[in-house]
Amino acid sequence: MKVFLVAGEPSGDRLGAALMAGLKALSPGVEFAGVAGPLMQAEGMGSLFPMEELSVMGIAEVLPKYFHLKRRIAEVAEAVVASDAAVLVTIDSPDFGLRVAALVKARKPSVRTVHYVAPSVWAWRPGRAAKMARHVDHVLALLPFEPPYMQAAGMTCDFVGHPVVAEALASEAERAEWAGTGPLLLALPGSRRGEVARLMPVLGEVVGRLAARHPGLRVALPTVRGVAGLVRELSAAWPVMPEIVEEAGRKRGAFAAADVAVAASGTVSLELAANGCPMVIAYDMHPLTLWLMRRAALIDTVTLVNLVSDTRVVPEFIGDRCRADLIAPAVEAVLADPSGQRDAMRVTMERLGAGGEPPGLRAARSVLGVV
Repeated sequence: MKVFLVAGEPSGDRLGAALMAGLKALSPGVEFAGVAGPLMQAEGMGSLFPMEELSVMGIAEVLPKYFHLKRRIAEVAEAVVASDAAVLVTIDSPDFGLRVAALVKARKPSVRTVHYVAPSVWAWRPGRAAKMARHVDHVLALLPFEPPYMQAAGMTCDFVGHPVVAEALASEAERAEWAGTGPLLLALPGSRRGEVARLMPVLGEVVGRLAARHPGLRVALPTVRGVAGLVRELSAAWPVMPEIVEEAGRKRGAFAAADVAVAASGTVSLELAANGCPMVIAYDMHPLTLWLMRRAALIDTVTLVNLVSDTRVVPEFIGDRCRADLIAPAVEAVLADPSGQRDAMRVTMERLGAGGEPPGLRAARSVLGVV
């Protein structure tokens, strides 16, 4: 059996790699094709083109690359149709993946279509689920409250657990590597070039304000391959030189050892929760994208820990509130008393499937059931 997978960013690459491992365990001899990042490639899959080409977020950010992305959508769909794949699995990146699925279903209806990561119809654009149902057969949900939204639109859907609950935590040696006398701050500007470019100057100013009150402040800046060069360039003049980390083991150690984090909105809040690291969320985007999202928003928080735990204990500074003079005092408050976040982080992990079957294996079983 051949499975065609399409991932568009690092978080999707992690999901895809775990799904591939699960499929290989349950269906020996399975073959893969599609668009992959380094983790999926390490599981034995080639990539039609570099996955980083698809790591674009926001309406205003996508517009300059519209025609290139449209060509890539057609190219991927043609590859699926030309292959003997039994199933197409599009992973996150819905603006790209769901367009591929629509073209494939129109030309080759026999191909089963699965979308991994239910779109946030509970947060905004509730009509998207109904549009998806025209060309998506099945959805793999990461959050426990998502299946009813997908099922109501006419698709089958399984909650397969969030991959963060299965990720390896730091060993004592990895954690000890970050031991020191001053507080350790994690700076997490995101994995897309646009969000990194917007958030890095704000993070640099936050670091300056905190360093003035904590002379021994240390800063770790975990990043990913696609934006590492940009991160180095934009952090060169920070008042405290961050230690930029790309190696997985050192990242685990930094997450486990950090006293507090300032992070871009997204899955990283769950990674921090898994490590018990208190956090403040900061995020900025193009004003047009922000205006459109605020008009469509159905929720009052963008932080997944707040949503899953049904609390609002993680402070967030979005758009015009993404300012160092607001963020730094919030970081100080969390440093002084992190206890308010710890219960919410524990509840979040339990609700996402901690202690159960690995999400990659659950996802693989769900995909095989569809096929």
